[in-house]
Amino acid sequence: MTQPMSKIVAEFQIEYIQYLQPDGEPIQALPAFANDIALLQDLYKWMLRTRIFDQKAIALQRTGRLGTYPSSQGQEAIAVAIGKALRPDDVMCGYYREFGAHLQRGVKMEEIFQFWGGDERGSCFEHCIDFPHAIPIASQYLHGAGVAAAFKLRDEPRCALTIVGDGGTSEGDFYEAINVAGCWDLPLICMINNNQWAISVPLKEQTRTQTLAQKGIAAGMDCLQVDGNDVIAVLDVLYRALEKARRGEGPTLIEAITYRLGDHTTADDARRYRDEAEVEQAKEAEPLIRMRRYLEKQHAWSEQEEQAWTKTCQDDIEAAVERYVAIEPQPVTAMFDYLYGNMPKEIQEQREQALMYAGTAVSPH
Repeated sequence: MTQPMSKIVAEFQIEYIQYLQPDGEPIQALPAFANDIALLQDLYKWMLRTRIFDQKAIALQRTGRLGTYPSSQGQEAIAVAIGKALRPDDVMCGYYREFGAHLQRGVKMEEIFQFWGGDERGSCFEHCIDFPHAIPIASQYLHGAGVAAAFKLRDEPRCALTIVGDGGTSEGDFYEAINVAGCWDLPLICMINNNQWAISVPLKEQTRTQTLAQKGIAAGMDCLQVDGNDVIAVLDVLYRALEKARRGEGPTLIEAITYRLGDHTTADDARRYRDEAEVEQAKEAEPLIRMRRYLEKQHAWSEQEEQAWTKTCQDDIEAAVERYVAIEPQPVTAMFDYLYGNMPKEIQEQREQALMYAGTAVSPH
């Protein structure tokens, strides 16, 4: 006899993980790794560095030295936890807000500036094997599934991690990737950064599903939700999902619930479609304040340490800006030379026109 739909749905309860409240007080016993205060301090320092880097990048865009830039303000806990959880030989296939992970995994700040300044050479990370920033929505999920399939075929104890925004979960690429990941038991971590807004469309207008995590049920994947503003919780679920994947027990879908405090990108003005009172309320739950409050209650962080680390980050970022500005620009021909093995006649003519009208070089700065 066919089971009633209500009973079938009830069997798939989505676990929700949270350890710290917005005031920094734990709501349950913390995982064992949280006994390492130095680790927690490091997580906070990386989140703060990411926030300061973000502020500088926006300033560079406003002064014409970067192109469109996507802020990660309020979402730092997710990327920082990813950067901490992955091993160096794992591979991240991210989208375009994972600066807190990239910086930990060896990507240079000037490489990030270079990419958002319009120079694709910034995608060629010198010290990191992760995939480049993915601007197309959800295509990186397919890349992540492919990388994970390669690891499994080679019998390598490595994992791939891919992440998408809430809007990306409506794309076909997302569904195709989780289907093959579940079917083939791939060592893949599928993350969703649910920051509540797909550009100007709120989550409630994007989907009728109760949670984004449960979209993994049809793919046969373990799926759960986590407080994306609680860096301890995000790191905990990542550690567990990665260990499971390395044991050959398949993929996990993780919905990290956070909030996009800034505009979608510097080309956006969220004031046109979002209530400012909603943003102010979300600021009370953001990850940096939460973690700092916890550390202060443990007598593990002070205002003096905050100021000293802020100064260190600012100095490092300013030095990266100087290196970025000093990068020799590409010749104008670069936009033509890397697409075709045998350049069509029409493209060759455009290349010659570009040389004639623009000179031999253009500056991304």
